[in-house]
Formats: sequence, C-alpha cells, structure tokens
Amino acid sequence: MGLAIGVDVGGTKIAGGVVDEAGKIVARTRRETPSTDPAAIVDNVVTVVRELRQDNDVECVGVGSAGFVDAARATVLFAPNLAWRDVPVRDRVTAATGLPVVVENDANAAAWGEFRYGAAEDVDDMICVTVGTGIGGGLVLDGSIYRGAHGVGAELGHMRVVPDGHLCGCGNRGCLEQYASGSALVREARALASSRSVFAERLLELAGGDPEAITGPMVTGAARDGDEPSQELLADLGRWLGEGLASFAALLDPAVFVIGGGVSEAGDLLLTPTAAAFRRNLTGRGHRPEPEIRVATLGNDAGIVGAADLARV
Repeated sequence: MGLAIGVDVGGTKIAGGVVDEAGKIVARTRRETPSTDPAAIVDNVVTVVRELRQDNDVECVGVGSAGFVDAARATVLFAPNLAWRDVPVRDRVTAATGLPVVVENDANAAAWGEFRYGAAEDVDDMICVTVGTGIGGGLVLDGSIYRGAHGVGAELGHMRVVPDGHLCGCGNRGCLEQYASGSALVREARALASSRSVFAERLLELAGGDPEAITGPMVTGAARDGDEPSQELLADLGRWLGEGLASFAALLDPAVFVIGGGVSEAGDLLLTPTAAAFRRNLTGRGHRPEPEIRVATLGNDAGIVGAADLARV
C-alpha cells in the first residue's frame, strides 16, 4: 500500500501526518482537542484528515487514542482524558471522509511505530513503555500487536504494585503509574517543596516560591544542572519503573524494552536507576538472557507513524 494518514489524539492536541511505507512523515498538521465535547473531537479528527489528503493520495487512516479501544478497532469505549465514551470513531470518520479507518490505543500505535521503524525494528518481541503524565504500554509479541480478547490489554500502567496505595484515575489504588510517571514525579517534588525543606531550595527558586508551580521539566532541568534532590526524585521514579519492568519480563520475556514518553528525556538520570532496579528484581537473574532496555527513537512521532502503519495491516 502507499500513503496512509496517522492521527494521534491527545488530551490537548490532535496531531496528524501523512506517512509513507518507509515510516517517513511527508506532511503534518494539528488541531486543538476540544476534550469535553465528544462530537467536536471527531470533527477535528475529520478536519485533520481532510487537510492532509488535499495534496496527498492517501489510502487509509489510523487514529490513535488513549483509553480502551474495542477488539474491532472501531470504537473508543473509554478515554480517561477525553469525553469519548462508546464513541464509534471509525464509522464516523469513514462516513465523513470515505476512507478506510482503524482506531488503535495510542500506546499500541507508539509501540508499533518503534517496532517497525524505531528502536526495536531488529526484534520480534518487545514491550514499549511510555512514561509521561501516566504510564502507557504496548506489546508486540511474535511480530504482532497484542490487544487482548476484548481489545483492552497491555494497560501496563495499571498493574497494581502497592496494595491500598495512591488513588489512581482508573479507580483503583496503588497502580504503577502512581509511582513511576511524570505525575508521580511532580507530586513528590511538590510535597518536598511544600515542606520547605532545604533540599527543595532549587525547585522552589525555579517555581517562584510556589510549590504548586513545580513541573516535571523543572525537576528534570534541575537534575541535569546537578541538583541532587532532583536527581534523587528521578532515581526514585526509576526504581519503581525498573521493578515494573522486571515483573513484565517475568510474564512476557521480551527481547527489548523501549522506554519513551516525556520523562524519558531525562536520559541516564532516569534510565541508570531503572536498569539497576530491573536487574536487581529480574526473576532468575544471572541464569537467563536479559532483555535490553532501549530509549525510543521516534519521539512524539511514534504514535502518528504507528497508527498509519497499523491502518495498512
């Protein structure tokens, strides 16, 4: 097949691109996400598709969205940061554009992009973990995306790691993303700053004295500049992430873990403690092949590229 459109629907923006068979994005556009209006979100997806196809002979469309997508790759059953509840996205976009459409979980799309054209293109079994506001997960097993019986598998961020732990947006307590995500990093940094500890001096300075103004990039920036408390916050997050990866390896035995998402931009400040915790908790360590931990290479384009390519499959 030839050109395909990939659309990545996020909580604040809808990013789209025309993707060729080599995984290269040859045209781009974006729109804001009217996140509280289900019909308006679909309308903006349609606008993105129409704009991109004006100067490109595209054959199909892949739409990536956070949340639960049914096994038919047609309906978004539930999206935590969007007002989509049982929305037949595929049928509505097809009706408006006349193009074949598939809908994918956004983490599945990102995983497929990295598998086909990125950090894991040399293996058949991989797990992609996106560390952003939450934790996203995508599995490629024996060369195919694993979606589960009902299409809602691989929600790795919602593996429970602390009984009766922090309340998660999914309704449970103690999910991994409450300890190993950007949101967890910000929560812990703000708690440290609110205590007016001398260890939070640099973070408070960056936030203008307001603990609630601290952001994840502030913590990462301070850590890169040598602020030890910020480095320790990232190391704590890395420990949780590494322990989670060890559990995933015990269950699925991938060849490669690919770590993406905004928090992964911290580089070795995150990945070194992640790898150490992973090895320390890996089942049968020293007596089994050890999965590699790699950094994603496609960045924010992974979802667009993966969604477009999955529309061809």
